Amino acid sequence: MIRNTATGYGWIAIAFHWLMASLILFMLGLGLYMHELPLSDPATFQLFQLHKSIGFVVLALAVFRLVWRLVNPAPTLPSGMKSWEKLAAHLGHAGLYALMFALPVSGWLMVSASPWGIPTVVFNVLPVPHLPVPEMLGTKEAAEATLKSVHALAAYLLIALLVAHIAAALKHHFVARDTTLKRMV
Repeated sequence: MIRNTATGYGWIAIAFHWLMASLILFMLGLGLYMHELPLSDPATFQLFQLHKSIGFVVLALAVFRLVWRLVNPAPTLPSGMKSWEKLAAHLGHAGLYALMFALPVSGWLMVSASPWGIPTVVFNVLPVPHLPVPEMLGTKEAAEATLKSVHALAAYLLIALLVAHIAAALKHHFVARDTTLKRMV
């Protein structure tokens, strides 16, 4: 089944979910690893370029995934869920979608604000222009520092939401014993 139904996800939604989950987990791990590296190490530059490249892939996939989600509504939540659980599920998913956009865009803005002016070339093939950085952020150094904090905060928030998302999926499977997890596999 290609499209979602009232009881299950179609293979396109499932592919988006697992491909993006894999990329995002890799990006979070790589970002945490890169944060500890000295900027003077030549390998660090290549890791930053890889991180930026995959970030643009995640951003593009997020756009396609959101469009697919808008024309292909998600299956209904299990009828046995309490109203607060349904609200938490909707808010959690909205937060995940928001962060799928916020992280790549904040990273793109951070790179754009950098006084170093290092170009972004996705996978050493596609040059990406810098974004205009809002004047209200002050100097390029101040803007970069602010955007770096926003990017890091968004990453930690995404980690927290992913832990909650995984815990909820496991709760549905092992405690509620409903089909919520099975329909995404």
